[in-house]
Amino acid sequence: LKFAQLAKEYGIVTVLNLYERKGNNTYDASPVIDMDGTLIGITRMTHIMEGPGFHEKAYYTPGGLPQVYQTQIGRVGVAICYDRHFPEYMRILGIKGAELVIIPQAGAIGEWPRGIFQAEIQVAAFQNGYFAALVNRVGREEVVHFSGNSFIVNPQGQVVAQAPGSQDTILYGDCDFRQIATSPAKTHFFLDRRPTHYQHILDTHRF
Repeated sequence: LKFAQLAKEYGIVTVLNLYERKGNNTYDASPVIDMDGTLIGITRMTHIMEGPGFHEKAYYTPGGLPQVYQTQIGRVGVAICYDRHFPEYMRILGIKGAELVIIPQAGAIGEWPRGIFQAEIQVAAFQNGYFAALVNRVGREEVVHFSGNSFIVNPQGQVVAQAPGSQDTILYGDCDFRQIATSPAKTHFFLDRRPTHYQHILDTHRF
């Protein structure tokens, strides 16, 4: 209720990330609140990770399919943390017409090979024709040292804003959605997709 009031007061679309308990299930969840304070929907993390410092399979319930929400600023999708690593998930957000993908992230220092942290999202934005804003945690929690370095990427795959890694920061970036129509994804990739071929592969192969 408090966040809805603040969203309405300041006239901003707000994407949160929190621990949600619903019945006997618990989720890594991101409510999406429109500028008028309306709760549009909740995205729940689909892929659950088990790794050093991230023993999430013990308490998180997998969420559903990727969702894109029509807000007063445009079409907003959410990919929570581990979901960002799955190209299928990021592509579905593009197919559903996302203009901006918000990625709440708890990424640690040295978690992945150097350069991959940004490059992965740059490629996703480039291939799918949307802006992407990754919001990463900062600081240390027990054995995990979060790396910060939140950033925003445009539909050409270019980083247009970058936060430091050492402190909490409000990161601003100009996301001109008019760039989407002329992005490589919209002028080439999506026009030349062959969905019937992909379905044949899915029907005949087990992964």
